[in-house]
Amino acid sequence: MDIKKIEEHINDVLRETDFKNLGERKVGKVRDIYTMPNKIILVSTDRHSSFDRIIAHVPFKGEVLNQISAFWFEKTKDIIQNHVLAIPDPNILVAKKCKPLPIEAIVRGYITGVTSTSLWTHYKDGKRDFGNFVLPEGLQKNQKLPEPVFTPSTKFEEHDRTLSPQEIVAEGLMTKELVEKVEKTAKELFLRGQEIALSHGLILVDTKYEFGQDEKGELILIDEIHTPDSSRYWKAGSYDERFNSGEEPEYFDKEFLRIWFKDHCDPYKDERLPEAPVELVAELSRRYIEIYETITGKLFEHDFNTPILERITKNLEKIK
Repeated sequence: MDIKKIEEHINDVLRETDFKNLGERKVGKVRDIYTMPNKIILVSTDRHSSFDRIIAHVPFKGEVLNQISAFWFEKTKDIIQNHVLAIPDPNILVAKKCKPLPIEAIVRGYITGVTSTSLWTHYKDGKRDFGNFVLPEGLQKNQKLPEPVFTPSTKFEEHDRTLSPQEIVAEGLMTKELVEKVEKTAKELFLRGQEIALSHGLILVDTKYEFGQDEKGELILIDEIHTPDSSRYWKAGSYDERFNSGEEPEYFDKEFLRIWFKDHCDPYKDERLPEAPVELVAELSRRYIEIYETITGKLFEHDFNTPILERITKNLEKIK
């Protein structure tokens, strides 16, 4: 979809929902979550979150993220059962209810990052032993690791902490057997993701998974999988040349919108934020669509004839 078409529909966005017949509503950063007696309805909106607040509404973003997850849930269901019951609308996922585990299962295939918690930052500062794996000497930033590593973090705390599997068990968060099963499954999912992404010209660099347990105590994959909001992707075709010359890889970049806000206000303190420029929001939308088409191999299609809320309301009638 070209940028002019997106700009024409810059205000055709799903900001929020308030369906009275779907049970209790919880508003997340990006999704509206409705809890029914035997299922959960996840509605992916077009809200774009950064600095712990909504900074823009990006056309088609909710559809893109929901459909990318749908693609990956289908491609990995032979590895582990997932929570998908139905996808009655591009923005909606009907999910099985389960008990979420208290950790995020983070898997990394490359040593990279710039934050204080990133693998590269720790490595650059001299850390080699990470509890459940030891990294060799001589690694360079953005280098592929000998094998993917598991770096879980807490999920229900104010500030997430990275923990080793041993620390998870020691703190009584999960049993040793369950942690081992989560690690094994997460690595299998990641390797499948890398294989499929590479066949479409992308490198899956790192990602996070969320797991739960169903009524029988069986492990189940929940939330989302391999979306550009939960995963880092690089372009495979230019990776070797850029790495060998010390350049940063080509990547799916959302940072330009964050940078604009940091340059034009204090996004952490200002009560009201300025409106994001139309051209930047449209470009971000275009990039979401591009990565959807690259990952899935399908053209992105949107129903321009029916308002989004009207379409969703109609499709929700299919849910029993």
